[in-house]
Amino acid sequence: MAEKIKTIVLGVTGSIAAFKAADLASRFTGAGFKVETIMTASAIEFITPLTFRNITGQPVVTSMWDLSSEFSVEHVALAEAADVVLIAPATANIIAKIACGLADDMLSCTVLATRAPVVIAPAMNDNMWANEITQQNVEKLKKRGLTFVGPAYGRLASGKRGLGRLTELDEIYDITLKVLGRKGDLKGKRLVVTAGGTAEPLDPVRSLTNRSSGKMGYAIAEAARNRGADVILISAPVALHKPAGIEVVEVKTTEDMLNAVQAAAVKCDALIMAAAPADFRPVKTSDTKIKRQNHPELTLQLEKTPDILAATKGSFLRVGFAAESDHVVENALEKIRRKSLDLIVANDITEKGCGFGSDTNRVTIIDSKGRADALPLLTKSEVADKILDRILELMKKTR
Repeated sequence: MAEKIKTIVLGVTGSIAAFKAADLASRFTGAGFKVETIMTASAIEFITPLTFRNITGQPVVTSMWDLSSEFSVEHVALAEAADVVLIAPATANIIAKIACGLADDMLSCTVLATRAPVVIAPAMNDNMWANEITQQNVEKLKKRGLTFVGPAYGRLASGKRGLGRLTELDEIYDITLKVLGRKGDLKGKRLVVTAGGTAEPLDPVRSLTNRSSGKMGYAIAEAARNRGADVILISAPVALHKPAGIEVVEVKTTEDMLNAVQAAAVKCDALIMAAAPADFRPVKTSDTKIKRQNHPELTLQLEKTPDILAATKGSFLRVGFAAESDHVVENALEKIRRKSLDLIVANDITEKGCGFGSDTNRVTIIDSKGRADALPLLTKSEVADKILDRILELMKKTR
């Protein structure tokens, strides 16, 4: 049976940041969610309902008294349909209404009537945000279980800088997905995920590293968050957006990653080693930059770095990765036995669309008994969910 499409009710209120809500609507719609938009009378002064209708493909609700709207008669219909209500931007006015239980427009009425979780992204003048009344309203709503994202510090509509700017859309998007996944199939599970390629310094300028982008590890961490897991992402240096709703531990060397993994894995249910730690490091490093004119030839002596999986023990599930250029399955089977893994994810880095930095991957997932599932070419987000499905399957067997 096909998975039910989740509905996000997007509330837009009267703020100069209202135009950013259109980008949010586009992101959620593009990700496969059904987005129903409610606009307050003030919001319409900043951006037209037609914008949201064109983006989402859904009618936009602007009034409880619009007889042409399918929601006008039974005004709680959207409240019942919502899997999450997101108000972005949220003014001091709408926050005060919700805190006081008022329901004099479609948005406040929907929030009061819904049993779905509510996410609020404030945007207002910094003095309005700092006002004691606003802060009391915010604390009241937080105690009732509503989730706040932001506001951020930055340039405001008044021209000055202060705390009250709508926070970054990436953060709003991530936190909304985290809230949506609270009751997911990984609820209550703690996962440690590693990502990226570690770097071993040669001198203050140069290091030995690899071409890992970290995309696969980040995709796994985000997918696990979206399915309700408590996630710690241990990341080597990458050029990726730091996901919200996930504890991110930044490391540089393989030794750093080992220490972070061992600290995080103490109470975890699964360790997923998607990172590509450097296998070797220079025996000697220079405190100053090595000048080429001083070294007609340069010979480096290397030593092995710690094997993170071999050095990390515990009762958690152990998932490794094998990025191979030949004999992919054979090398992965050898690795799963040598490192006593529960699962290994193997791929051919020479195959088009599967190498470092790509947004897609073709992997084979192999368990400790040799069962191998060869997947077709998928996006890394899709691969992440397939890996998590196998991890969940193993978790159920070990209960």
